Amino acid sequence: MAKFILGKKVGMTTLYNEGEAQNATIVECLPNKVSLIRTKEKDGYAAVQVEMQKTRKRTVKKEFVAEGSELKAGENFGVEIFEIGEEVSVSGKTKAKGFQGGVKRYGFGGSPASHGHKHDLRAPGSIGATTPAHVFKGMRMAGRTGGVQATSKNVKVVFIDKEKNLIGLKGAVPGIPGGVVEIFTK
Repeated sequence: MAKFILGKKVGMTTLYNEGEAQNATIVECLPNKVSLIRTKEKDGYAAVQVEMQKTRKRTVKKEFVAEGSELKAGENFGVEIFEIGEEVSVSGKTKAKGFQGGVKRYGFGGSPASHGHKHDLRAPGSIGATTPAHVFKGMRMAGRTGGVQATSKNVKVVFIDKEKNLIGLKGAVPGIPGGVVEIFTK
């Protein structure tokens, strides 16, 4: 059965387990409430919509595909549904970095720093032949970076605190501190 929960990324820390240091991301998963159940008969697909209180005035709602879920509308659940050692997927909006050049955005090498390259050290270089007389769609050039939905798969759960509604995930996960992340299994 699929497990899922919404949480708010708190930040990263180092956990020590038997002398071994492990980087972990801490996510606060306040109790989630099932707000809507979708069925194949009525809606054409099976899903569960959950909501989480992000601030005093704002709630966040997400829908997870769930075949044969035993959850009922109005039911609350928290981090107790996960176990330490379990592998999950974590989805969130990546850190937005604004308008960036080709070197930062795509890792371009830039021009040599030798004679004759005074003002073009981080320039993108040639973008193609002159025959088509236009820039092809999808050409790697300067532009806005980040701020897109990304998913990290096979992230291990390393820490659970049921009293404080915290869950620790091994390594880094997408999102900024305070941002909403989705934790789910298949």
